[in-house]
Amino acid sequence: MGQGKVLVTGATGLVAGQCIKELLEHGYDVRGTVRGKAASDVSYLPPLADGDGRGTLEFAEATLDSDAGWAEAASGCDYVLHVASPIPFKAPKNEDEIIRPTVEGTKRVLRAAATAGVRRVVYTSSTDTLTHNSATAGRVRTEEDWSDPAECWVYAKGKLLAERFAWEFAAAHPDGPEVAVVIPGAVIGPPLQSRKASSADIIRRMLAGQMPVVPRLGLAYSDVRDLAVAHRLAMELPGAAGNRYICADEHLWMGEVAAILKAEYGPRGYKIATRDMPYWLMRAAALVNDEVKLAAALYGVPHDVSAAKAKRELGWTPRPVRQSILETAEYLISAGIVSSKPPKAAR
Repeated sequence: MGQGKVLVTGATGLVAGQCIKELLEHGYDVRGTVRGKAASDVSYLPPLADGDGRGTLEFAEATLDSDAGWAEAASGCDYVLHVASPIPFKAPKNEDEIIRPTVEGTKRVLRAAATAGVRRVVYTSSTDTLTHNSATAGRVRTEEDWSDPAECWVYAKGKLLAERFAWEFAAAHPDGPEVAVVIPGAVIGPPLQSRKASSADIIRRMLAGQMPVVPRLGLAYSDVRDLAVAHRLAMELPGAAGNRYICADEHLWMGEVAAILKAEYGPRGYKIATRDMPYWLMRAAALVNDEVKLAAALYGVPHDVSAAKAKRELGWTPRPVRQSILETAEYLISAGIVSSKPPKAAR
């Protein structure tokens, strides 16, 4: 069992919540950061601290766009998992809406960690920091690869700049805190609370018959449960300091995800479309829909990455992606987020 206190940023988020659960189960005391009015969003977490050998759980108010609260949040902590980051679900009017809090928030967290004497910060990056570079297109990316900022969409650019700062900060502070980086792909898997957020919304839309055609979007997937384990391992293992770890496994095009769901749920009456969405149609839709506009920038871009380093050095063992997809679907149905009775109007 673990020893020490861990600050987890963005406690209301899908990944942060699972990380908190993982840490509590391994005996760590946890402090999670929340926004001022987010108490109801973490109401499911305190019961996770109940039980023999589990750590304690408390919350502190701090946000990525303000200095207030970060010194207090980091005080007394041995480790930090910096998971919090704004995720756009439609194209922002100004890219600074996403990039500024991503980068400035990371600066605030690292500076507070250094002042508090934190041993190690684990930063949650993204496969988007690897895959947007035409010079490396056509091959599997590893931790040695970096995206080109000029080719990045807004979320990718923010994560790229924030991670670059984390490494620069670590180099400028050789006496600590240490930095390790976990690089997830699109996050799926059963969440700890009933919500539609995250990449799992793709699965929800397919099951609900809300996606009559499937755009050619390719992603490498991470199960949120496996991702929480990866964060703990990157925090605990001495050799993880100074390393990046891709924690996303098999790459799938969205049509392949639809095919997995159709094979399992088609016989149960769910009408899951597998027809490709032509690029011209997506571009036309992007002119009037900010959500489609965001997706159009990723059309046809593969996210082939290798998790070999994480498996070898961290001992990380992810679930098969098919299992994660189907367990996500089952959760969505059992939680009532998707009807257990297939929609009649689905095509």
